[in-house]
Amino acid sequence: MLDYDEEAERYDAWRGGEPRAAAAAEGVLGLVPDRARGLLDVACGTGIVTRRLVAGRPGLRVTGLDRSPAMARHAAARLPGAVILADGRRLPFREGEFDAVSSVWLLHLVEDAADARRIVAECARVLRPGGVYVTTVDKGASHNVGSDIDVVLSARPHRPASDTAALVEAYAVEAGLVPAGRAGFAGRGQGRSPRRAVTDLRRGWFVTLPPGDPLADDFADRLAALPDQDRPRPDPAFTLRAFRKPVPGPLPGE
Repeated sequence: MLDYDEEAERYDAWRGGEPRAAAAAEGVLGLVPDRARGLLDVACGTGIVTRRLVAGRPGLRVTGLDRSPAMARHAAARLPGAVILADGRRLPFREGEFDAVSSVWLLHLVEDAADARRIVAECARVLRPGGVYVTTVDKGASHNVGSDIDVVLSARPHRPASDTAALVEAYAVEAGLVPAGRAGFAGRGQGRSPRRAVTDLRRGWFVTLPPGDPLADDFADRLAALPDQDRPRPDPAFTLRAFRKPVPGPLPGE
């Protein structure tokens, strides 16, 4: 996994910047009820999406949270007084504190299923009844746009995805949530060129092709042989899923 403290300085520039953040925030807010007044953004990173959530919904109080000190510092500069350094597996909030919780581009990073389950459970715990949890799913698959780069990379070793829609839904249902919608958005400005794919590979972006491994060098050579080295291929298409915390109804016979 990348060192996100080390990545913080260049993270936005390498991940589509403001256009991608605007698309992500629009997608999340489209699944958050208009009545929501408090939203927690778990794994807010540099706060580039979190700030857009604030701007996109007047009156919505947004709190950002990240466990990387460097990421949290960047986020706090964008949202003074609204960012907390903490771990998504142990949210420092009381039960039912928020009307909505989001986690954008988080669960695909969580290799331990128990940790992923715990994060979803914590997001559910801090939701008020009637509140909504919104998260990205199938992030790895979102980058497969059918390009010549994808053809080359399809032969690389794969590890099971930790954020498939089926897995995330199972964790959410286990935590007492019910499916409440889905949406998609484009990763604007994030379409890879072959040269960019080689750079990502050298930086350790592809976890099954660690830098310095002979197999990584072989894939770098194959990517470098593709035409139009600096032409970006299509943007990735990300998927969001929403889950609602049911409002308790009357007991039978009442």
